[in-house]
Amino acid sequence: MAPTVPSAAKSASPSQPSGKSEVADLKQQLRQLAGSRAPDADDQRRDVFKRVISCMTAGIDVSAAFGEMVLCSATSDVVTKKMCYLYVGAHARAHPDLALLTINFLQRDCRDQDPTIRGLALRSLCSLRVPNFVEYLVTPLTTGLKDPSAYVRMIAAVGAAKLYHISATACIDADLPASLKALMLSDPDAQVVANCLHSLQEIWTLEAANSEAAAREIETLYSKPVVFYLLNKIKEFSEWAQCLVLELASKFLPSDNNEIFDIMNLLEDRLQHANGAVVLSTIKVFLHLTMSMTDVHQQVYERIKAPLLTLVGAGSPEQSYAVLCHLHLLVMRAPMLFSSDYKSFYCQFSDPSYVKKLKLEMLTAIANESNTYEIVTELCEYAGNVDVPIARESIRAVGKIALQQYDVNAIVDRLLQFLEMDKDYVTAETLVLVKDLLRKYPQWSHDCIAVVGNISSKNIQEPKGKAALIWMLGEYSQDMHDALYVLESLVENWDEEHSPEVRLHLLTAVMKCFFKRPPETQKALGATLAAGLSDTHQDVHDRALFYYRLLQYDPAVAERVVNPPKQAVSVFADTQSSEMKDRIFDEFNSLSVVYQKPSYMFTDKEHRGPFEYSEDLTNLAVGTEAQENVISAQRYQENDNDLLLSTSDKEDNGTRASNGSATSTYNAPSDLIGSSLISSQTPAEASLINTGGPTYSSQSNFSLDDLLGLGVTETPAPPPPPALTLNSKPVLDPGMLFEPTRSSIINEPPIAHPPYAKQLHPMYCFRWSASKLQVLFLCSERWSYCFLPCRMYCQYSISEGTAQNQG
Repeated sequence: MAPTVPSAAKSASPSQPSGKSEVADLKQQLRQLAGSRAPDADDQRRDVFKRVISCMTAGIDVSAAFGEMVLCSATSDVVTKKMCYLYVGAHARAHPDLALLTINFLQRDCRDQDPTIRGLALRSLCSLRVPNFVEYLVTPLTTGLKDPSAYVRMIAAVGAAKLYHISATACIDADLPASLKALMLSDPDAQVVANCLHSLQEIWTLEAANSEAAAREIETLYSKPVVFYLLNKIKEFSEWAQCLVLELASKFLPSDNNEIFDIMNLLEDRLQHANGAVVLSTIKVFLHLTMSMTDVHQQVYERIKAPLLTLVGAGSPEQSYAVLCHLHLLVMRAPMLFSSDYKSFYCQFSDPSYVKKLKLEMLTAIANESNTYEIVTELCEYAGNVDVPIARESIRAVGKIALQQYDVNAIVDRLLQFLEMDKDYVTAETLVLVKDLLRKYPQWSHDCIAVVGNISSKNIQEPKGKAALIWMLGEYSQDMHDALYVLESLVENWDEEHSPEVRLHLLTAVMKCFFKRPPETQKALGATLAAGLSDTHQDVHDRALFYYRLLQYDPAVAERVVNPPKQAVSVFADTQSSEMKDRIFDEFNSLSVVYQKPSYMFTDKEHRGPFEYSEDLTNLAVGTEAQENVISAQRYQENDNDLLLSTSDKEDNGTRASNGSATSTYNAPSDLIGSSLISSQTPAEASLINTGGPTYSSQSNFSLDDLLGLGVTETPAPPPPPALTLNSKPVLDPGMLFEPTRSSIINEPPIAHPPYAKQLHPMYCFRWSASKLQVLFLCSERWSYCFLPCRMYCQYSISEGTAQNQG
């Protein structure tokens, strides 16, 4: 028994003192056993080799003992040779010079009388993966493909693929693919045939990009003689080899229907195999061969139901999930064929959550008029499940069934009963589904509103549930007498609502309520627009600004925009297109079915995007290009926050900013808003957020604000900002840029010249904003960052809070 490795030696770091001493001790013992002829020398070597492998497994760097291991490899003990080959294969690529010492004894072992040693030596020789050793691999591989032992031929077949990855030229020049093809069609051993097939597919697939001959060779693999030859021997193959042959058969193009039925009759018994991979591979062959035969294709669906359902009930949960993913794909393509087997998809108590979630999706897909009542009854039982995610999914499943059925009387009653449960997540999910139901079935509004009107918004904490309730309050405010008062209470608690989704819905709901009940909603609408304009979230601010300008332009137009006649939604959009589902179906029996996306979307780098997503979407690892885009976007937003301003408004704001006037920025000390309101408002809009209130530009603004109950009074216009004059003949003096007074103005130490400043003639400009003085270092080659339209040096100083030109 191998001695116990010390705890310190188990560390992944090879720099531990105990690890070094352990390696030195092993080297000393190996050196002593290298030339020993004692009777028990083989046993001692085996024990020392076990210790070396144990240290290597523990993460200790034992490459220093490479030479001693090679010296002790001259032994007839098979166990010792296996450990030596394992050690050599692990360290050969890191130590190619020392690996050269192993070539002689590996080549010698390839000619050993024992086929096990020959096979092990050949496998280790091919596993060195050192380009300089290619010349030593060709001869043993060629000999190994002709070896009388099937074990050696099997290893040589895989070794040919390894040689191709090391040196494709050497593999092709040695004509190894032709030898593999001949061996595949003539060798009596099934495993040798499977290894030859695997190596040929790998070599010719990679070689086809550069060689037309390789492309033709791939076509020969899919020819009738090769496919039928392999299918006739399929019972002799291992499970892995059977999947390999069946994958080849799925790409075979039969010439007539007789060949299709011959293959299906030959593979009929593979549907009853105990291995799930073999069953799924056989199903893929059946489905692809009968795509052009509609009647037969439907019969194939009927035939494969029983094997798939058997695999779902037997085996591990992981296997059940993989089989259920393939069943789900088939159910989405032909739901009617599985509608009678809905009980097979009921959730079991012992099922893990990921299996239960997939079963709920399948129950939703196969629900029809004949089984809807039973399925909905079962799903309602899951709503009280202790597993909250499963309870949520079950409620969503009931809602999806209701959206795809015509007779929803019983389903609506079940959903309304969920609202009586004293569980926040149940109420939130149910409100979302009721909202969708009312969009498709407006005739149920009276029954639903009667129950929804009794729900207090204070008892709903989830944003999506509260947003759904607000939508119903605004949409059916004429039928709900308390709708306005509930909306007013939500507006009063605007600052306490952190979800932008809820605030957006609240803006729209109050606008809808205003057009249905104008006298009662005037004050609430004014408070809502004022709160929306002061919101720090850009979307909320823009929508409030949009509604305000709509009302200012024409209330009739605003009503047509906000509250138009609505049509019932007939079909809700599916998350996956039919083209995407077809591509997934073409990759049946692969990870594409489990991931529910084509393989290129999770294998090709160009489809992964610049972001590395984590579970928390707030922590995104952004690439260099993405960071530059974000920074540029932030700079743009700093200069132009109001995306709804017209071109003339933006030019006016830009002129005020370039003049350096502090009064061009609209401050908002009002109690209606926060201090972070975006400063690019027109005078009429700024009146909503200033205590003094600037002068209105038109009488319609007064009418609108009177309607909203804001009580804004006219105030004299502020004096125009001083004009900016520039010195047409500026004189640059680097010493002037670092006067102590100017440094004291910005409360920062003087900015030192970079090494290239004298050559590039540095130019500085000072820009005054409402909060701070910004110093921008500009060069003659970097004037794109300057806010001034000309290359002139402007010297500013601060006097009583304003920037004045002294240049």
